[in-house]
Amino acid sequence: MKQTKKGVRDIALDILESVEKNQSYSNLLLNNLIKKHQLSAVDSGLLTEISYGTIQRKMTLDYFLSPYIKQPKKTQSWVINLLRLSVYQMVYLDKVPDHAIIFEAVEISKKRGHKGTSSMVNGVLRNIQRNGVPSLDAIKDDLERLSIEVSHPVWLIKRWVEQFGYEKTKEMCEVNLTAPLQTGRVNLKKISRSELMSILREEGYDVEASEVVPEAIVSYRGNLAHSESYKLGYLSIQDESSMLVAHALGANDNDAVLDCCAAPGGKTTHIAEGLTTGQVYALDLHEHKVKLIKEQAERLKLRNNIKTMALDSRKVQEHFNKEGFDRVLIDAPCSGLGVMRRKPDVKYTKTKDDILKLSSIQKQLLEAAAPLVKQGGRLVYSTCTVDMEENDRVALAFLNEHPDFESDPSLSERMPESVQPFIEGHTLQVFPQYFSSDGFFIASFRKKVL
Repeated sequence: MKQTKKGVRDIALDILESVEKNQSYSNLLLNNLIKKHQLSAVDSGLLTEISYGTIQRKMTLDYFLSPYIKQPKKTQSWVINLLRLSVYQMVYLDKVPDHAIIFEAVEISKKRGHKGTSSMVNGVLRNIQRNGVPSLDAIKDDLERLSIEVSHPVWLIKRWVEQFGYEKTKEMCEVNLTAPLQTGRVNLKKISRSELMSILREEGYDVEASEVVPEAIVSYRGNLAHSESYKLGYLSIQDESSMLVAHALGANDNDAVLDCCAAPGGKTTHIAEGLTTGQVYALDLHEHKVKLIKEQAERLKLRNNIKTMALDSRKVQEHFNKEGFDRVLIDAPCSGLGVMRRKPDVKYTKTKDDILKLSSIQKQLLEAAAPLVKQGGRLVYSTCTVDMEENDRVALAFLNEHPDFESDPSLSERMPESVQPFIEGHTLQVFPQYFSSDGFFIASFRKKVL
C-alpha cells in the first residue's frame, strides 16, 4: 500500500513540536524537512510562512486562544501547536478560507489523536471563526500590551525600552515579525556584481543590487544557494549587516589576520576575498564547525588565503606570537537577539542570565586576543545582538582596561556610505529596522604605537 504523502501543515506541526520539545533551531529543521519531503517551491514557501509565522507570533496566538481553551496546561502540546498554527492562518493569511483551515486541522487531529481531540479542535476553531479573537486593548499596561502585540517576552521589552526607548523598541519588534530576504555577497575576486546579476537573472532569479553594501545582492525570488553561480564560487550567502564587519576590519593585500570564533566562515571568506598574499587564521572551538569554514574556502577557491584551526580563542596566546597580527576580529558568541527573523525561537529561550554570562565570555575573548595585535594594528569586536550589556558596555570596559588601545577614529572612512549616519565614533549599532537586515554591533579599536 502506497504511503500517504505528508501535508504541509502536518510537517509544520512537526517543526513546532520539535522546536518546543527539543529546542531545535527552526531554520535548520525547516531546511532539513524541505529536503526530506522534496517539497515544491510553492509548498516550501507555505511551510516557511506558517512555521515561522506561528513561532514568531506565539505569544499573540496564545492570547487569542486563551478564552477558548478551558485547561491549556492539561492539553497536549501538539494540540496547542495545531491550534496556534490554525489561528495564525485564520488571522494573518488571507489566501486560504477559514473552513478549509478548520477542515485540515480536524483531519490532522483525527490522525494524531482521538475523536475527543478532533471535536475539541473543531469546537475551538469554529468559536474563533464565529466570535473573533479578543482585543489587545483589554491589556492596560503599555509594555505588557506591546509584549503580547509583537510577541516578545515582557522582560526583553522592558530591557529594550530602558536602553533604546519605546518607539525604537516597537519598530524593532515589528520588523522582527517580518520574513527576511536572502542576500548574497559577490566574490569580487572572480566576478563583478553586475555580471553576476545578469547570470542569475538568466538562471531565473529575481535579484537586485543591495543599497547597503556595494558587493551585496538581494534575492526576491529563488534560493541563491541552489544556483550554479553559488557552486562556482561566485557568491556566498550572507546578511548585509554581517558584511559590514570585513569593511570595519579593513584588511588588505598581505595583512596577517586572526579571525576568532570564525564558523561557519562568512566573515573569514569575505576578509580573504580582499587579500592578495595575506592570510586569515580562522579559529573555532569545534572541529565540525572548522570543517564548514574549510568547505567555504574550498568552494570560493580561497584555500591559499585561509588557515583553519580548532581552538578555544581564549587560549590564542598559547599558539600565536605577541603582536603577530595586523588585524584581529572577535565576532563573539552572543545572545543573537539581532537575528530573530531568521531564528524566531531565540526570543523565547534566551534569559537575562544568558546575556550576563555571554558578556563575561566576550570580555575574556577580547582580553586574550589584545596582545596579538601589532602596534598600529586594528582589533574589531562584533556581535549579532542588540543589547548594551553585550555591546557598548563590553567595548567600553575593554578600552578602560587596556590603555594600550584607543577608539579607532577612522571607522567611518572604511564603511559604506549607507551606514555612516549611524556610526558613533568607533562603534556602529545596526537595528533591524534600519535596512531590514540583521541587528548587529561593531566596535573598532586601534593599538597605540609606543
